[in-house]
Amino acid sequence: MAVKSYPMSTADVTWLRMEAPTNPFTISGVLLLGEPMEIEALRRIVSNRLLLFERFKQRVKGRHATPSWQKDPHFHIEKHVHEVALPNPGGKTELQALASDLLSTPLDFGKPPWEMHLVQNVDGASAIIGRIHHVYGDGIALIHVLLSMTDEYFDPNRGSGSRSNGQASPLTALFKPAVKSVGATAKVAGTVVGDTVKMAVNPSHLFYRAKQAMSLGGTLSRLALLPEDSKTRFKGELNSLKRVAWSKEVSLDVVKRIGAANDAKVNDVLLTAVAGALRRYLEAQGDPIEDVELGAAVPVNVRPLEEAYKLGNYFGIVFLMLPVGVEDPRERLKILKARMDRIKVTPEALVMLGVLQTAGAAPRVLQDKLLDILSAKNSAVMTNVPGPREPLHFEGIEMTGMMFWVPCSGSIGMGVSILSYAGGVRLGIATDRGVIEDPETLAALFDTEFEELAAEFA
Repeated sequence: MAVKSYPMSTADVTWLRMEAPTNPFTISGVLLLGEPMEIEALRRIVSNRLLLFERFKQRVKGRHATPSWQKDPHFHIEKHVHEVALPNPGGKTELQALASDLLSTPLDFGKPPWEMHLVQNVDGASAIIGRIHHVYGDGIALIHVLLSMTDEYFDPNRGSGSRSNGQASPLTALFKPAVKSVGATAKVAGTVVGDTVKMAVNPSHLFYRAKQAMSLGGTLSRLALLPEDSKTRFKGELNSLKRVAWSKEVSLDVVKRIGAANDAKVNDVLLTAVAGALRRYLEAQGDPIEDVELGAAVPVNVRPLEEAYKLGNYFGIVFLMLPVGVEDPRERLKILKARMDRIKVTPEALVMLGVLQTAGAAPRVLQDKLLDILSAKNSAVMTNVPGPREPLHFEGIEMTGMMFWVPCSGSIGMGVSILSYAGGVRLGIATDRGVIEDPETLAALFDTEFEELAAEFA
């Protein structure tokens, strides 16, 4: 009997095709646990909670032609959930090295493209390194999946990753901060919001509406005409070996206090510190820093709140120039806030969603051209995903920290990820060794920059 196949949305096809030998399109994350966990416990949690989402038992069929989802007839939990132990002393350095090795390794498309490693000997406790291909979903969808596996949010009656008893997702409130930032965009671009579902299921309507959307502000022309960012060491030849690092945890309340003092958002404050860290790094290398502008592709959620529970990719991209050349943090924050405010009152994110959906139904050569444009204009991908506000648990074991790394596309060699959890915020940095060999230095410079920024506004 033939195995049934399930269609893949055009947006998901786009992100599937982002996979490249030098840039595996894998989202990776680390969950720190407060005590040791047994491998049988993790496999039980995955089997009973994660696999309620049927998609995680499906593999990609026709990856290089017309992709679709197909149930893996040979699915077995042991192929996806593994156990490893860090060498002594078993601290942050060793955990970063393991995460770097895993990030450099493409996922196996002969089975569902995800895996977890339970890591032992992590400061006397355990950690979980999860890897999942972007084709499964965007940050909002995957945070929902993660939280639905925890004791606090697990619902045994959910089934197939859908809402229980027809009710709205209990995590809806968590995502409100993520979509507030595109509220103005939605108002300006009204009809585009209403048509996104049609675009996903009707290719002919997709091409028509995307063409209309692209004329809105001349988005594609704008892409081609956008100035390329400054030529710095953050652009270079990729060699496919990845390195990851993460910052110290900073207080979300302190970030909000800095923002309130400057009429700025959390994201504005954190990106100001990121830009300062990048400036410090270039300066330490003896590189020119005057007037340096670093282009960043920034994913923006445009998913309706009531659909937070769904898998799949439903986000647009905006383009932000970081004023790395500006030394004064107050001035840098002022400039960043002004740039973000301008972006928020344009339909750019929604239009780019249409462009990305169009690319998934278009010939591969057109998608490659889009990637070339994006790579030429940007040196990094930077994303901010809201995490849970309270500590969470897996079968009674507390998750004490979490961080993740956004994948990069084309020839972009640096990803910067911001994730909040239980009142704290961490910065995750992933780089290609052909571009930056020491992301841990960047993470440490972010720590320094944020400390000085906090002192400035204390």
